[in-house]
Amino acid sequence: MLSAAQLLHGTRRVTIAEHHRLPYAVLDGPSATDCDYLAAPRGAKLLWPARSSHEPAPSFAILETADGRSIPIFAAIATDEELAQLRARHGDGWQPAAALTSPGGTRLASVWRAGDGSLCVPFDPDEVCEAYWSERYLQLLAGSRLAFNRLLMHAYYGVRRGLPRTVQIWLRRRYARVQARTAFPAWPVETALHDFFELFLSWIDEVAGHAVPRIGAWPAPHQWALVLTHDVETAEGVAAIEPVLELERSLGLRSSWNFVVDRYALDDALISELLQDGFEVGVHGVRHDGRDLRSVGELRRRLPALREAAERWDAVGFRSPAMHRNWDWMPLLGFDYDASYPDSDPFEPQAGGCCTWLPFFNRDTLELPVTMAQDHTLFEILRHDDASVWIEKARFLKARGGMAQVLTHPDYLVKPRVMDAYRRLLETLAGDESVWKALPREVNAWWRRRAQTEIVNGHLAGPAAGEAQRHYGA
Repeated sequence: MLSAAQLLHGTRRVTIAEHHRLPYAVLDGPSATDCDYLAAPRGAKLLWPARSSHEPAPSFAILETADGRSIPIFAAIATDEELAQLRARHGDGWQPAAALTSPGGTRLASVWRAGDGSLCVPFDPDEVCEAYWSERYLQLLAGSRLAFNRLLMHAYYGVRRGLPRTVQIWLRRRYARVQARTAFPAWPVETALHDFFELFLSWIDEVAGHAVPRIGAWPAPHQWALVLTHDVETAEGVAAIEPVLELERSLGLRSSWNFVVDRYALDDALISELLQDGFEVGVHGVRHDGRDLRSVGELRRRLPALREAAERWDAVGFRSPAMHRNWDWMPLLGFDYDASYPDSDPFEPQAGGCCTWLPFFNRDTLELPVTMAQDHTLFEILRHDDASVWIEKARFLKARGGMAQVLTHPDYLVKPRVMDAYRRLLETLAGDESVWKALPREVNAWWRRRAQTEIVNGHLAGPAAGEAQRHYGA
């Protein structure tokens, strides 16, 4: 049990500490101008250079850990020489504890450990976290190629409607051969960000001198989460909803259905039926033409139609057509949650991913990453013929306490082999008592309660206190 005398304190709010709901307090009054830190009452600190208007541009480095992992770091990196004065002001007996190297192996900087147990890190840990969530790492990895790839994406969606479906699939399959060569983020699983989270939590434990509790990702007694979602792209997809509903009902499952506002006729009675039966409805763009997020101006022009549909359908969630996304624009949509980020997906026209299997906040919007390969990608583009990739990823997410958010389309589930694979996945997971089978809006509500809940004097306090779980370490 953590007592008040053991409470961590810091110079500012720390995104990673908030994400894991670590117990700490922010100091009042002026603090050091050269660094930020989290400190333990015993005096040891985890400190890093403070952000400033003169900080160097973000770079790409590899953090080599003591247990042999190599974690990509996307942040402004301070050299050992640049950190020398900071270390001298905050302890003595500093020794290098881990190396940061360039992709070519050149040593760039170090993580340092002091005699009192303090650690000095040459980058802002929140910058690392946010670079993953926002996909800013793509700019460092791809450089000018990123702008070229986005130009290709816009060009593809500009001509797609004029292309026969067979030609569209042929182009996607050809392009997938190029996308499959992507080394980072790895597919179907990329662990880099969570490896960094585990390292950060171990640093906190080391500085504190004991295991520091955090609030678990899911309400008790669940250890992971299963979230079923469907994007309905065409009128044919609307007509194919019922067999999917029958399968899910037969297994005691519910799902969320995301509809396009102005592409096909949609009977309000269907919306009412879904809601009354305990399913969820979300908004899936205005026309499914790849333009909702093409520019901030176009987004603002289409926003009234999106918001009107959300009110009419009692929808609190959004998923962008084709998973188009922009970190700075998603909060402008005004939805409680967005589900447009994959954890890792090199095969979409907008390749990349947020590299996490847990929800996270982008300002006031909760992001719910899609963590299972899309049916269209798996069965049409990559031409798999069974549920093995889905089931293996679900097993991994269960082991890591993640969220298995499944995205399928009734437009493609009409094909027997795709429906058979979906049935196999659901039958595999439906009887698992460790998984929370939740709607996206329920995950959203839980994470918001969790964000308002704290560990105070060893006890949980806040709206999620009666359902939250305390965990220790990573």
